[in-house]
Amino acid sequence: MIVAGCDVGSLTAKVVILEEEKILGSSVIRGGIKPDQSAEDALEIAVESAGIRRDRIDYAVGTGYGKDLIGFVAETESEIVCHAKGAKWNLPEVKMLVDIGGQDAKVIRLDEEGEVARYIYNDKCASGTGRFLEVMAEALEIPLDQMGEIGEQSTETIRISNQCVIFAESEVISLVNEGRKTTDIVKALHVAMANRVASLARSIGLDDIVAMSGGVAKNRGVFDALSEGLALPLHHLDKVDPQLNGALGAALIAAGKSGLSIR
Repeated sequence: MIVAGCDVGSLTAKVVILEEEKILGSSVIRGGIKPDQSAEDALEIAVESAGIRRDRIDYAVGTGYGKDLIGFVAETESEIVCHAKGAKWNLPEVKMLVDIGGQDAKVIRLDEEGEVARYIYNDKCASGTGRFLEVMAEALEIPLDQMGEIGEQSTETIRISNQCVIFAESEVISLVNEGRKTTDIVKALHVAMANRVASLARSIGLDDIVAMSGGVAKNRGVFDALSEGLALPLHHLDKVDPQLNGALGAALIAAGKSGLSIR
């Protein structure tokens, strides 16, 4: 059976297509103002990458902020459940997952069976989210996808004291005007963000095997800073793009279902 999982988040739409738990195709696209259209666009790209026709998909599950607007899914599931499912498939021994998305940060504790035991998330403030990094990249006039590499070149430790995105942006501009190096500012931003998320994780009790997913997991600077903030070795989800973890979990849930093919 061929199945699909679609995760429509605040900034991106993702699709994973599976057959017998083997990934046939996937996609990650920047979302538009219409979640339903973003989902359709992501599905079209994933189907093309899988080399199949759309009507070959037997069942699809949706998740994410825009899950209720995805037209082609048979059912929806919470992000928390989908991310836990994807992480367990990717790293069977995982006990805790940190997922940093565009507009929120989630920390999920898993039990021995990979089910959700406890979770917490921050969706009231952009600090500790991908949007925080986007705003700072714009303020520093540097490419978002190069922030990790830029931060690694830091030679001096400085501190970002403000957690609020608006005040932190003002602080960054002040640091630039003081002549502080961009590399040092970027590393300070990574540390500030990681400390915020680490505090969130500690609030539900740390476990020994922690993995990170979401688009921010691709930023090596944040990844390393979070590992240091947690005082634990942080694990990668290496079998698939970490940004696809929610969509992967939705597809795995779909694999356990049966139904009519989508059109």
